[in-house]
Amino acid sequence: MKLSTFIETLVATIVNKISEISPFLRKLINKLATNKAVNVCRRRPHPWSTVHDYVSWTSLTNKQWSARHLPAKVLNLPKDETAILALFRRESGKTRLCPKSTCLFPTFAQYLTDGFIRTRMPNTSNHEDDAVRKQNTSNHEIDLSPLYGRTQAQTIALRYLSEAQGMKGKLKFQKIKDEEYAPFLYEEFSNEYQIKDEFKILDVPLGIDSIRNDKEKISRIFAFGGDRANASPQIALMNTLFLREHNRLASKIEEAHPDWDDERVFETARNTNIVLFIKIVIEEYINHISPIFKFHIDPSIAWEASWNKPNWITTEFSLLYRWHMLIPDVMRWGKQEYSVGNIILNNAPLLDTGLKQSFIDMSTQVAGQIGAFNTAQALVRLEENAIRQGRTCKLASYNDYREYVGLARLSFENISKNHSVTDFLEKAYHDVNDIEFYVGLFSEDVAPNSPLPGLLRKMVAVDAFSQALTNPLFSEHVWPQGQEVFSKTGWEAINQTNGLRDVVNRNCAAQLSDSEFIGMTRQDWRPQWF
Repeated sequence: MKLSTFIETLVATIVNKISEISPFLRKLINKLATNKAVNVCRRRPHPWSTVHDYVSWTSLTNKQWSARHLPAKVLNLPKDETAILALFRRESGKTRLCPKSTCLFPTFAQYLTDGFIRTRMPNTSNHEDDAVRKQNTSNHEIDLSPLYGRTQAQTIALRYLSEAQGMKGKLKFQKIKDEEYAPFLYEEFSNEYQIKDEFKILDVPLGIDSIRNDKEKISRIFAFGGDRANASPQIALMNTLFLREHNRLASKIEEAHPDWDDERVFETARNTNIVLFIKIVIEEYINHISPIFKFHIDPSIAWEASWNKPNWITTEFSLLYRWHMLIPDVMRWGKQEYSVGNIILNNAPLLDTGLKQSFIDMSTQVAGQIGAFNTAQALVRLEENAIRQGRTCKLASYNDYREYVGLARLSFENISKNHSVTDFLEKAYHDVNDIEFYVGLFSEDVAPNSPLPGLLRKMVAVDAFSQALTNPLFSEHVWPQGQEVFSKTGWEAINQTNGLRDVVNRNCAAQLSDSEFIGMTRQDWRPQWF
């Protein structure tokens, strides 16, 4: 590593120490660092979206079309997009492991992004249907929609709507082995599994047709607010945790306010749950991505910031979060191991293992490393879809995006230290300025002390801060009200939560022992200075 790595690590370490000593300086440094991270890009609203290749009224107003950071551009691309897949494909059984991340990191990342990066999926695999990938079904907010649903009608279907004592404000649940889970979505009728009438308003789980004839899998699909929340047991695990936290909060709030009706208890619990989630996004997830510097959640940073604008998900953001390389070929759940292909739409590992042990298992397994030649074979088709989406949206080149965020344009030999990567790129693209955004993102080597490459890390930070801190619950007219918005119970929960471990500990029958680790950063990770 370069001397710059030593200097960056040293400065961040010193700044972290100063922040621990002085709350005033911590607040100031945190504000400066957050603004620096966000201001590398243009502020919203962007002039372009995927609806047209030029500025139009529709491109400026219709949020069902994804926004875009850079205007459409026609590149000189390799004709056969499938040939590019060799750059992603991992040799079977040879996962390149990440020095920093556990499998809890990709688990949380996918759960986070599934809530608001909601690219529309084509009905078929035909190229003619790819145009729908320019659109989205997002609320454009971090709102825990995988749990609560996208619409009010979906939220109502997931609630008990009961004024009975002990049930106010709660989401529907069932008990399995004395643990709380969402109800199942399907029921058997005339030898077929059909969605229960009470849940027909919910979005149908993506990919469900692939398990129509698999009784074991389809019978264990949960009634969740998001169509992606059953995609794997890891995502169902995360949704289950926040289901339990919502219902725990509802019970505590009702107990403290017996005069409140079901609606107020529900809304107060939801307010709290969303803020808890976003706090974890900043203080555990983003801090895991950050090389050394530790960010702290401070809604006031956004109150007068020039970047405090209404959220609108970009097509680039929907692509840069395809972190398939983080998933190893085999994952352990309890005493069993499952291949990547065997966990898709399969909630059995979660139900058999239980929530507490599942979180421990995700935290003690090492994630794969982001980069070329490291995607499991079962997920390579997703890389093909991402490349096609980028081409359909006519995204500018990888080097164009590097320049956009203030990074230097690179020559082939400077993209990676791995000559197999650079040789592949040079043979495929000929001109370095024609390398596609998606391909370039994942061809770079990871940045020192971070699980992400440089361009990817910069773009993640921009959207993470500018879309999390602009949440309506953090506004200058809402956040200062504190207990009035979240109740005393909710406000205490927010202030007592520093990471996922705290939420897990509150929602398991047996408390976590000091030796039971839950975290996104490997216990054996240490900062690299050179």
